[in-house]
Amino acid sequence: MSAVEIQGVSQRYGNMTVLHDLNLTLGEGEVLGLFGHNGAGKTTSMKLILGLLTPSDGQVRVLGRAPNDPQVRRQLGYLPENVTFYPQLSGRETLRHFARLKGAPLKQVEQLLEQVGLSHAAERRVKTYSKGMRQRLGLAQALLGEPRLLLLDEPTVGLDPIATADLYQLVDRLRQRGTSIILCSHVLPGVEAHINRAAILAKGRLQAVGSLAQLRAEAGLPVRIRASGIDDSAGWLKRWGAAGHNARALGECSVEVSAINGHKLPLLRQLLGEDQPEDIEIHQPSLEDLYRYYMESAGDVRTAEGAL
Repeated sequence: MSAVEIQGVSQRYGNMTVLHDLNLTLGEGEVLGLFGHNGAGKTTSMKLILGLLTPSDGQVRVLGRAPNDPQVRRQLGYLPENVTFYPQLSGRETLRHFARLKGAPLKQVEQLLEQVGLSHAAERRVKTYSKGMRQRLGLAQALLGEPRLLLLDEPTVGLDPIATADLYQLVDRLRQRGTSIILCSHVLPGVEAHINRAAILAKGRLQAVGSLAQLRAEAGLPVRIRASGIDDSAGWLKRWGAAGHNARALGECSVEVSAINGHKLPLLRQLLGEDQPEDIEIHQPSLEDLYRYYMESAGDVRTAEGAL
């Protein structure tokens, strides 16, 4: 059974269609990255899964049931982009309140406060929390009841680099335990190591979905080979240019060449066989590169800059 099944879903508000024939699934124990600019349809997709919206067309199933089924809601955790809590309550009181609402054991409160690094501030009122602390409290709230499905909407907002790394490590642990996760983010660098598949939305339409390896193969973007400490960088640039390869100098003794259509290994053999570079780096197309490619393919003028 899939954790989420979205089949032929369109969503309209009056005369405006914000989702067009969306088909998307989430497997059990899978992390799906959902990416797109503001207005692409990410939030609408989240609301459909949460049961806050009924699709105009098509069907949404969550954990094998209708999204608004009480059994589904008890097994679902949600971290919204903008977390709001009662400012006069302490962090501990806030989590105890949500635990009672969700029917989760109160003993989880202390465990989660420790897990998200808020034990030291458990007695402080939420109004004294920084944005990053409120975000971590929101994550703890989403994890109450050990949900089978977790929806994270911009989870790294307000988090410093260390807290962001801690969050992604938590995502990895949850995935290993079988939790299904949908992660929406505008911050693409750092995400790709922690997702199984990426889904890219533009103008309410699904432009691409698959593993990064699948998307790289589909997009056909070049692999960048960077060589440093080579003897004749100008000669290599001239040679590669004459052969039709896109190459550029990165410094006095460093060059970069783009390898497309299976040219990576021949170019590497050529470099290593005819020169002695001090170092070679191979850069696969990143998630950001893929995002930019699919946004431009969709004719969206807001390319990857809108996701940073």
